[in-house]
Amino acid sequence: MSMMPSTTGTSHLRPRQRQSGFTISTTTGLCKQPPTSLFLWTLLLHCLRNLLCIYFPFLATSLVEVLCLLVFFGRLVHFAQVTPRSVFWKDTKNICIMISILVTLIDLIVYGALRISAIRGIRWSRPLRPIFLINFAESRQIRRAFRSIRNTLPEITYVFLLFMFSVLMFSLMALKLFGDRNLKTVEGSPYFTNYLEIVFNMYVLVTTANSPDVMMPAYDFSWWYCLFFIVYVIINTYIFMSVFLAVVYNNYRKHLKNEIRKLAYMKRRKMIEAFNLLKVKEGAEFVVKEDQWKHLVKLVAPDISTSHRELLLRISDEEQKGCVDKKSFVRLADLLNIQVITIKLHSHPLDIWFPHVYNSTPSLCIRSMVRHKGFVWMYDVIILINAVFIALDEKNPYISYAEWVFLCLYIVEILLKLYTYEPRNFFARNQFWNWFDTSIIIAALIATVLNTALRSVTIYNSQQVLDIVFILRVLRLIRIIDSIQRFRVIMNTLINIMPTMLTFGGLVLVVYYIFSIVGMEIFQGKVKFFAGNTTTPHALYCGNPALKDSTFARAKYCKNNFNNIASSFIVLMELTVVNQWHVIASGFALVTHQAAKLYFITFHIVIVIMIIK
Repeated sequence: MSMMPSTTGTSHLRPRQRQSGFTISTTTGLCKQPPTSLFLWTLLLHCLRNLLCIYFPFLATSLVEVLCLLVFFGRLVHFAQVTPRSVFWKDTKNICIMISILVTLIDLIVYGALRISAIRGIRWSRPLRPIFLINFAESRQIRRAFRSIRNTLPEITYVFLLFMFSVLMFSLMALKLFGDRNLKTVEGSPYFTNYLEIVFNMYVLVTTANSPDVMMPAYDFSWWYCLFFIVYVIINTYIFMSVFLAVVYNNYRKHLKNEIRKLAYMKRRKMIEAFNLLKVKEGAEFVVKEDQWKHLVKLVAPDISTSHRELLLRISDEEQKGCVDKKSFVRLADLLNIQVITIKLHSHPLDIWFPHVYNSTPSLCIRSMVRHKGFVWMYDVIILINAVFIALDEKNPYISYAEWVFLCLYIVEILLKLYTYEPRNFFARNQFWNWFDTSIIIAALIATVLNTALRSVTIYNSQQVLDIVFILRVLRLIRIIDSIQRFRVIMNTLINIMPTMLTFGGLVLVVYYIFSIVGMEIFQGKVKFFAGNTTTPHALYCGNPALKDSTFARAKYCKNNFNNIASSFIVLMELTVVNQWHVIASGFALVTHQAAKLYFITFHIVIVIMIIK
């Protein structure tokens, strides 16, 4: 592949995660997808409606939900107009969206009527909202991840059933070994006398969250009983869970590879269909004329520049025949997935305005010094010294004066770099670290000046501004990452895999949303939080007598509740971390029913075992 040199700049190609696509129809030809920014914001607003309910009345949030549903319906109607009818009605995604819109409207009407009648109702359609996120075209990556997990489930069922059989069998042995020995837990309750409670505690032990607490009563009675728990942990935590995770990984990878093969096949078939629609006979072969090819690219990717289109044409029509053959045309989808960055070489403004001064001997010496590695090493040392001063006592006046010195040094560094390098190239879109350095320094300067000014006003508490100053000072230390090659490679790798991480982040977000909505319907209002300065006795047991003298209340977990969508997400995050998750589960089981523990076990299996690990 050859490329002609350009006088306007140099083109650099690297993989791009954004997919460009078009819809092929034998009747409508090629058509663009509608703008997605408004749709994505609408989707986000619809999913955040539960959070809006905290601050706005029901009528306002209901109007927002209806408007969101109208946008979804309009999007579906538009898609139906540009898609063959037989294809549209065979797509289960479209059917799911239509049913979800209808069910949501019915639920909203019924709930509104019950609310007007002062009857408590349940919004049972809220867990269906992620269907909109998953089934629209913009979420194809999340949909593929869901599909891969769904295809993996049948193959891991047998391993999971065998694992649960082991837990149930050890739980039964624990009941027979310790149930009749009159042992007590730390809280003073009977030890291992209820089989369902034993099953829950033994499952928690697999996650190691209650180790060694669950073993101590039996271990205190006789040290031989520790062997029971050691064998259990070896078999279930280190063997079964490892096998389980290995099966999940291998099957997920297999189905993901099948998805990629299927996508590659579909992409090639679609491109061949497009070629057959546009082809004309040129001599002995069929080709696509240059004008049609340019018009097609302009329709499919309207955001790319004219020079970018010319580059793609030069790659597709290497021999400059004025047409594109079938083999080169099929590659167009892959070419559009390559990001082209054009770097225009500009002269420095000072070189244009004051050429004699800018090219003088002192100026050349300064520019050479800034480009030298020693300049970078010198500022790395300054950053490390700054880190030592950050850790020292802020109340010392000399430390405060030193902060101004460091700020001045950083500002001088930015100015010297702007003097040496052309500003437009220095602040190009791909120059992340230059933007980061400059933003942090400017923000730190503004925050420090503001904090110094506010300190003179005794009636104003500037603690929040001071917190921002401290954070910005620490963030400056990140700059040293760009100076070390190994660190830079790791950071660039993380940046490159960010789209994949965001896909799984979206997957986790969908599951979080479903579990948070279900948790709100089950546990909302069961646990209440009281501020630290309250004098009400209800604060000792989180507003629910069932939690009196419980581990949940003694640990002051009252703010870990499902009273709104934000608190629900925080609780689910704590459950994902696993530590003390059994205490949270036991607390909510006390205020509802012991069967509520199934909710938390299911969340652990789905999120921690199947998705995160």
